[in-house]
Amino acid sequence: MRRTDVLVLGAGIVGVATALQIQARGRGVVLVDRRGAGEETSFGNAGLIERASIFPYLFPRDVRALALYAVNGANEARYRLRDLPFFASWLARYWWESGPERALRHAMAVRPLIEHSLSEHEKLMAEAGALGLMRKRGWLKLFRGERTFAAGRAAAEKILPFGLNVALYDQAGLRAVEPALDGVFGAVHYLDPASINDPLALTQSYLDLFERRGGVFLRGDAGTFRPASAGFGVETQQGAVVAREAAVCLGPWADVVTRPLGYGVPLAVKRGYHMHYAPRAALNHPVLDADNGFLLAPMARGIRLTTGAEFARRDAPPDETQVETSETFARKLFPLGKRLDAKPWLGCRPCLPDMLPVIGPAPRHKGLWFNFGHQHHGLTLAASTGRLLAEMMTGEETFADPNPFAITRF
Repeated sequence: MRRTDVLVLGAGIVGVATALQIQARGRGVVLVDRRGAGEETSFGNAGLIERASIFPYLFPRDVRALALYAVNGANEARYRLRDLPFFASWLARYWWESGPERALRHAMAVRPLIEHSLSEHEKLMAEAGALGLMRKRGWLKLFRGERTFAAGRAAAEKILPFGLNVALYDQAGLRAVEPALDGVFGAVHYLDPASINDPLALTQSYLDLFERRGGVFLRGDAGTFRPASAGFGVETQQGAVVAREAAVCLGPWADVVTRPLGYGVPLAVKRGYHMHYAPRAALNHPVLDADNGFLLAPMARGIRLTTGAEFARRDAPPDETQVETSETFARKLFPLGKRLDAKPWLGCRPCLPDMLPVIGPAPRHKGLWFNFGHQHHGLTLAASTGRLLAEMMTGEETFADPNPFAITRF
């Protein structure tokens, strides 16, 4: 039996970054996952460290948009009718939490985590020797007509009071920075975010740093996690591990631990797909086609197309509709070459209805901690939420108020 100070469950980007932050404060840490580091949800994201995303993704209030979503007429968000009973109540809570006053309160709660998102990653990347994976060029939000461009400009103006920077481009201005794009009316350039050209490589570089510092990574199933007389235990391929404390960083699988322990967390997923393509021209920034609901990002493997949200059960069979539709739009926007993947990749974004993560202690199990539910911002918030949790676990003064993220809010 292996004993340690802290057991971290989940080796996605959130789990590995959390393990590093705890380890840096003098605790021995064992990290456990059923697969290799970064091979699940963290593998397939758009690679953005979204320093500008103060306001969360909200449930739409626009009647035209709601009508489109109701008939699955919008590529950016689709749902499976047969799965509706599984998430209808969650969607109702999501709508309620997206009301103007509550949404502003949620934005102010997450603001310090967003403000430290890039700087905390840069510290870890510098130690891990991974700064070469990052590009500090921001990203572009593209619009096909004046009506949507006007809405995009208004949304961009809302973040200016927070010291963030944007640039607005007409067609000529956009051609100067992205000459290969076609059919765009205007664009907003969010200048403060950074992007990663290989998210898997970043997670693995963090794991390498964790192991160089003396951390241990083991393969094991979180379904075997149990409270133990000396703290908490889990079974791994190398035997049992027991720790005084444990941190659950399992993303969309957090309920594997929370449900058996009696915590009724309204965790749902927004599924998403990606496909890589050979480039036939240069793409200098990640670009989001706001009107057609997909993103193209230049990656080490090629151009990665990532889709919007699919509301379905976590383990439902794949549905490639969004990939196929997005590819049709994308080929008119940018000269994509052949597909480079045998089939589309599918991942699950873990979401709570208020679009805030759960960070902090388990109220009925002393020594058990949570850090999951990062919605679209797992990569963005991994290092800063890992720091916040590590500060809470070690009794330090926290850089952000942890109360809005407590599991007791549900």
